Amino acid sequence: VQLVESGGGEVQAGGSLKLSCAVSGYTRLWCMGWFRQAPGEEREGVATVDSDGMARYEDSGKGRFTISRDSAENPLYLQMNSLKPEDSGIYYCAHRPWPGYCSPDQDREFSYWGQGIQVTVSS
Repeated sequence: VQLVESGGGEVQAGGSLKLSCAVSGYTRLWCMGWFRQAPGEEREGVATVDSDGMARYEDSGKGRFTISRDSAENPLYLQMNSLKPEDSGIYYCAHRPWPGYCSPDQDREFSYWGQGIQVTVSS
């Protein structure tokens, strides 16, 4: 299973970015999620979406971020609006290969991870 993120970069505070995650080597995608890690910080959850489309967000992104998925080649997205400098970090997409309740505080249950992509928000 390979996950490859794209769409990162640098943006000014208040701007927007849309991250995409392409997945290959897997026939059924269950829980998908976005996580991030700032320098010197632990990795934290951002948002998850299960196979039925139920999305859950950590408080940091509620109202500003939207996670979505489709059945095409890039099945996972993260639309980030009103970005803040504290949103900066490396963003990872991840897959948990079994069904059930799915939330961004369950990062240890995710088995497959992308290599990460840098997001920098300047003030």
